[in-house]
Amino acid sequence: MTDTRKPVESMLTDYDIFEPGFVANPYPGYSEIRESECPIAHTDRYQGSWLPTRYEDVVAIAQEHEIFTSRGILVMPPIPGQNEGAYGAVAAPPITSDPPDHHWHRRLILPVFAPQAVAKYEQSTRDLCNALIDEFIDKGTADAAADYAQHIPVRVISNMLGVPLDMEETFTGWVRGVLENMTDMELRKRSRLAIIEYFLAQVEDRKKNPRENDLISELMNTEVEGKKVPIEYVLGVCNLMLVAGIDTTWSAIGSVMWHMAQHPEHRKELRENDDLWPTAIEELLRVYAPVTMARIVDRDIEFQGCPMKAGDRVLMAFPAANRDPRQFENPDEVILDREHNRHVAFGSGIHRCAGSNLARLEVRVALQTWLERIPEFELVDPATVTWAGGQVHGPRSCMVKF
Repeated sequence: MTDTRKPVESMLTDYDIFEPGFVANPYPGYSEIRESECPIAHTDRYQGSWLPTRYEDVVAIAQEHEIFTSRGILVMPPIPGQNEGAYGAVAAPPITSDPPDHHWHRRLILPVFAPQAVAKYEQSTRDLCNALIDEFIDKGTADAAADYAQHIPVRVISNMLGVPLDMEETFTGWVRGVLENMTDMELRKRSRLAIIEYFLAQVEDRKKNPRENDLISELMNTEVEGKKVPIEYVLGVCNLMLVAGIDTTWSAIGSVMWHMAQHPEHRKELRENDDLWPTAIEELLRVYAPVTMARIVDRDIEFQGCPMKAGDRVLMAFPAANRDPRQFENPDEVILDREHNRHVAFGSGIHRCAGSNLARLEVRVALQTWLERIPEFELVDPATVTWAGGQVHGPRSCMVKF
């Protein structure tokens, strides 16, 4: 298919986060903006947005939640008519919530993602990773993204929610429809509606056939101030876990696999030094942070000399912030034992990712299991690796040989 989009005239005034070159490798573009006289760029594309790139600016915006609201967190404008219908306004709390509702929205799910709570998924995740490797280890080649990374979070999340594992392919299609084809409004709308309708059916089924030990049932029975939480909240958390919990994590795992395929010295370090794993995972998350989140400006404001208007969209590029040389020494280099690493791969402020402990576990277990089974591997052809970008950056095809 021919790319008919208008060429980018300037990263400072006309950036395009969906331009193929930027999708494949956004870091030079981020650096160009960050090191300019005005490190907050602007574009009129896709109804306009601002793009801060320095660590201190991204963190400041994330923490000023009264000015930079979570009414819209996607990097693209809303789907026309998306709030129509009884459950059309379902969002993805708590990341789409502003105070005061944000407080109880977040408080209810924090226990689900506490370190001790997610630890119980480690063995099942390891078993899953081994089963996936069993399917291709004898072939000598595999797609580290499509055959491995892509399958892990969707099955973990399905298990948590208590929905059938055979929905994996369908879930994957819906998530891609929402996040990977964001310029296709109709596909986004169909995918979003399908997700809401599916989980609404799951809720109705549990009303007729109560069950225990799955998150949907737990949420349905949760009370706030003596009343059960609204169904919209239950649907919203399910939407959050599917859309925000799957693509982000498989993108992180895929990026880590892509990196390790090119760095035998890092594979060797990790195999020989178990104590290195905690800092190594944080470093890999810093360098390959997958997510950019948006905020909507609440009122006219001048921020760092930029005249932002009420309703403007601001893109919090956490991947750009994580490679700011003002915050990180040699920011583009992976230093597995980096000591000072206050990265923002999971965001900052009150909306910092509630599922960060689960994501860390999945990334670590996926890499540990692969290195145990396939210690030596490399890219088949670096030129054939394909990437998704915009909202979530990560490889979609990454062929390796071993």
